[in-house]
This record gives sequence, structure tokens and C-alpha cells, in this order.
Amino acid sequence: MYSKHHALLSALVGLPVAAAAPPGEGPWIWMAMVAVGVGIDVDHFVVARLNRGDWLNVRRCLAEPSLVVGGQANIFDSGDLWRDQRLLSHVLIGGALVGTLWAVDRYWAIAMAVTVYTHLVADLYSDARTREAYLAGEI
Repeated sequence: MYSKHHALLSALVGLPVAAAAPPGEGPWIWMAMVAVGVGIDVDHFVVARLNRGDWLNVRRCLAEPSLVVGGQANIFDSGDLWRDQRLLSHVLIGGALVGTLWAVDRYWAIAMAVTVYTHLVADLYSDARTREAYLAGEI
């Protein structure tokens, strides 16, 4: 699933979470939910680095920044990033984020848990929808 879709989903699920937030925190929580809903995908570059042995994907984005917004399908090559690795890294990062926030502010922890959960469900849905094309090596 692409960043624009994660941003939209995070913004939508963030509305009721932000509306129920403690006074003055709603807009900040909503913005953080959108940022985390998209930003958690930065881990893809680290996983691809571990798989490839180099930072080609980062260099590709630095050389052509428009890929980040309009050409995400061209950032990673086949085999750079496996679906299970991507989901596992999201679970590890999300769990660490929520666990850390739980010790500091439980409402923020809940908001981030909702964001990460939404992101994971969206990725799983997208993976299930494109399974045949993925197995055929088309994506």
C-alpha cells in the first residue's frame, strides 16, 4: 500500500481519536497519527539494506525525490524487501513505540496503537488483494 493511502487512513481513524483527546492535544495527536501512519514505512529502507547489502534504495530516492511521492513502485527491486519482513519490522517498531508511550502518556500510546494497527491491517489487506500478482513475480 502506498503512503498516500496510509496517510488517508491514518487521517480518517485519527479524527475520532483526536476528537476524544484531552483538551488541547487533539490536533497534535491527529498530526502525529498521520505522521506515524506514513513514517513507519521508513523501516523498509533498513530492511532492504540488510537484504541487499547496500543503500541503493536510499540513493535512488535521493537522486530522484519524486519517487517518494509519485513513483513508490520503483523504489525497491524484487527481493529487496519481503512482505513478511516488512510486517515484522512494523510490529517490532509499533510495539516499541506503544510500549514506550504507555509509560509516559496512555492516551498517546492508545492513539499510536490505533495508527499502527490500521497501518498493519491496510498492509495485510493490500497483500491479500495482490497475492497472485506477487507470487507470479509481477510486483
